[in-house]
Amino acid sequence: MAYAKLGRNTGHRKAMLRNLVTSLLRDERITTTESRAKEVKRIAEKMITLAKKGDLNARRQALEYIYEEKVVRKLFDNYGPKYADRQGGYTRIIRIGYRRGDAAQLVLLELV
Repeated sequence: MAYAKLGRNTGHRKAMLRNLVTSLLRDERITTTESRAKEVKRIAEKMITLAKKGDLNARRQALEYIYEEKVVRKLFDNYGPKYADRQGGYTRIIRIGYRRGDAAQLVLLELV
């Protein structure tokens, strides 16, 4: 499956995406650039699908990726049951304008 490199080396990119996914699941919305949001959306939806499974193996897989144990607990206790009857599309991207410094497209990525 193809992915965006986002102008970072592998380690930096993985850490940045893990941080963004953790922030999204903790705060329920983040503001970031459009290309980052599209990558985060893919990963966050996979994490919510793991939460819908709800078994121990899924919890361990989520703990491998998400930095904060408290966020994993919230993911499995709140988001798993909340999205149990939904077949996907747990996040939405809303364009909010351009960043002043480099005119990058800024978006609001939030859970539905």
